[in-house]
Amino acid sequence: MNEPSWLQSVHHDGSEKYVSQLYPRMGETVRLRIRASSTAPFRRVILRTFPDGEQALTPMQPGATEPPVQWWEIDLLINEPVTNYRFIIDSADGLWQYSAAGPTAHVPLDATDFRILADYSTPDWLETAVFYQIFPDRFANGDPTNDPQPQDYEYRGQRPATYPWETPPDPDQSFPLVFYGGDLAGIEARLDYLADLGINALYLNPVFRALSNHKYDVADYDHVDPHFGGDEALISLRKALDVRGMRYILDIVPNHCGFWHPWFQTALQDPNSREAEFFTFRQHPNDYATWLGVWSLPKFNYSSLELRRRIYETTDAVFRRWLRPPFSADGWRVDVANMLGRQGPTQLGVEISRGIRHAVKETQPDAYLIGENFFDATNQLQGDQWDGVMNYGGFTHPLWYWLNGYAQSAHGFSEPLTAPHWSTAAMAETWLSRLAVVPWVVAIRQFNLLDSHDTPRIRSVLKGNDALHRLATTVLLTFPGVPGLYYGDEIGMVDTPELSSRGCMVWEESRWDKELHEFYRGMIRLRQHSMALRRGGFQILLLEPETIAYQRETRDDRIIIVAHRGETPRPTGALPVASGGIMDGTHFTDILSGEMFVVQGGALWLPSINQGPIILQQTR
Repeated sequence: MNEPSWLQSVHHDGSEKYVSQLYPRMGETVRLRIRASSTAPFRRVILRTFPDGEQALTPMQPGATEPPVQWWEIDLLINEPVTNYRFIIDSADGLWQYSAAGPTAHVPLDATDFRILADYSTPDWLETAVFYQIFPDRFANGDPTNDPQPQDYEYRGQRPATYPWETPPDPDQSFPLVFYGGDLAGIEARLDYLADLGINALYLNPVFRALSNHKYDVADYDHVDPHFGGDEALISLRKALDVRGMRYILDIVPNHCGFWHPWFQTALQDPNSREAEFFTFRQHPNDYATWLGVWSLPKFNYSSLELRRRIYETTDAVFRRWLRPPFSADGWRVDVANMLGRQGPTQLGVEISRGIRHAVKETQPDAYLIGENFFDATNQLQGDQWDGVMNYGGFTHPLWYWLNGYAQSAHGFSEPLTAPHWSTAAMAETWLSRLAVVPWVVAIRQFNLLDSHDTPRIRSVLKGNDALHRLATTVLLTFPGVPGLYYGDEIGMVDTPELSSRGCMVWEESRWDKELHEFYRGMIRLRQHSMALRRGGFQILLLEPETIAYQRETRDDRIIIVAHRGETPRPTGALPVASGGIMDGTHFTDILSGEMFVVQGGALWLPSINQGPIILQQTR
């Protein structure tokens, strides 16, 4: 069935322009608003809710007419933990359902309903947060006296080696035992650089004692690794962050531990020990469950109540201890959160993640709790588990595919699935499908990123294309959610043959891409000062084979992003904006060029657009 053109003007999302109270308490009333073209042939608009499992249909009332749109409004009592709703539009063209998945002629699944969470809270500081991810060993060496030395320990016949900064390691050196001496003192010494960039929050890869450089093989949850400076270095970093009004979150591995962790060593030596129940031995001692078959990473078995107590339940449990003074971490990133508590017939993931959330929020209500998940994480994003995830599936990968072609691989799969071209519609549909099934207040707290220590660097993904790098950065800093930058991207770092995306931070300014660095600074400032980018709604205005445009809007602020990936410029022409509720005569300024535009005939008439972004901010 062909949809009438006026349906494109229908819009509602969970932002403040459409929902009067984003965080209502149980028993409060919120006002819902939906808009459409003032020429849309509406007869009436019906709110469909689902109280206690039975649908209810309630007529909405016409609200203000603000050319080019007509508003419809209704008050809704919030008396359930989760309130589902969607709209039914009775028009001269027929009946249309409008859910978070958009308008349809068919009856959509309840899973795509808009949702309001009662008594839900989220850290206020995230609204202005711009994160910077640091792999500590590769960022800065602030104290050479704590560099790992060969005599410090042996790891299956290998010993650690610390190399001069940026020097390629010896080919026969074990990759996990290649060190460069980066530490917490080095991070502290570079905080002024980060503050100047506009960064106000850090995400640190694991800092707990472990034998490898990445430290996901944790050997001690109770102490910072001495090669990073020990506990005192983290306390010092916390104080230095406080002086600058900055936050930090730690990285934790509750899915598995390292082979040399005392719990596992005890379990190996004594099958009747309490610690033996923390793991899954198929045949003691040598056949045990691991993370993806890696012998050095034995997987935890959360059927053990004692393990739960030590990891998150008791007052001195790992998840709680580091949130309290003197460390006072501002949250956690949970490694492989999609695999946590899951072993074949034993599927405890939801129970464990809910338990972790309770422990974290009870200890520090203002803490940010995110999980690592490369896939569809929407079932973990309903308000009862993580505040957000590293949004690979809902943001990163769709953007990558659009800019560089589709690619899919998996552990043990030798021939990746690839396609050289991915449509603009495919990217948009992937973004929207993830947003549609997550409550808005959760969606705006996703940790969006372009790359990380587990992926190629964005500039390498884009084969050094500066225009596309700026486009990707613009989308990152203007998309709903919390943006996270990976160290060194802002100066143009790329993957290296020896260290991949985990190369040493380049501190010689003569080797920086200073124009790119200044572009990052400007975009971060824009993000932090624009109410529309910090908390505004999201609506796609244009889909073309090589171009996408979307707006972010609040009651008083509006920004339109136009992203063009094509090598051939987009020709001079119209950008339709009437469907975004924007009236003729509205003025916009291109932030990057300073050029001004005025809406005429429901469109902005734009000049030729080269590969890259333009950013249009409403001025009056």
